[in-house]
Amino acid sequence: MSLQLGRTSFGNPANKGNVLSKEEAYQLLDSWVLNPRLKLHMQQVGFLMKCWAEKAGLDAAEQWKWEMAGLLHDADWDQWPETHCRKIIEELEQRNIDPEIIRAIASHGHTHFGVEPETLMDKMLYAFDELSGLIHAYSLMRPNAYEGMDIKGVKKRLKEKTFAANVSREDIEDACSRAEINIDELIAFIVSKQSMM
Repeated sequence: MSLQLGRTSFGNPANKGNVLSKEEAYQLLDSWVLNPRLKLHMQQVGFLMKCWAEKAGLDAAEQWKWEMAGLLHDADWDQWPETHCRKIIEELEQRNIDPEIIRAIASHGHTHFGVEPETLMDKMLYAFDELSGLIHAYSLMRPNAYEGMDIKGVKKRLKEKTFAANVSREDIEDACSRAEINIDELIAFIVSKQSMM
């Protein structure tokens, strides 16, 4: 089954700045995503994206764009895995959403969808997606979850290929390199933010 999108241009540039309201985004999330674990993953990635945008000094409107991309990046995976990414992209295009958000979603797995992450938003969504999943899986094994979790412990799990085996180590490495961020910094950021959720 190929998930290749066969295109690299998304949305209409005239829709720049158009977003869903928080209420609309959560309505879409709740009606499309029935699996509570997947929903939590998407909320975590959305929160990380918002926090990173804030750290980068972006204003509240930009922070919501980043959060929305993270919140909806896997919206169609639960019920329509065979059209993963395609369905959510088409939905957001029909709703005249900012192309930057749609493109970030389209590039969060370039090996699957054929769209290279280019902007900082693209790259950070790609970076947070896999690594936050692995760190969350690790938190579930620990008696105190995120509390006291350190970089060394996470890196040890990263080296164990059988742990959270569906998480691509290659993608994590590639994402850090593209975003020009040290993996230790990314791990520390994810741990500190996910523990706040």
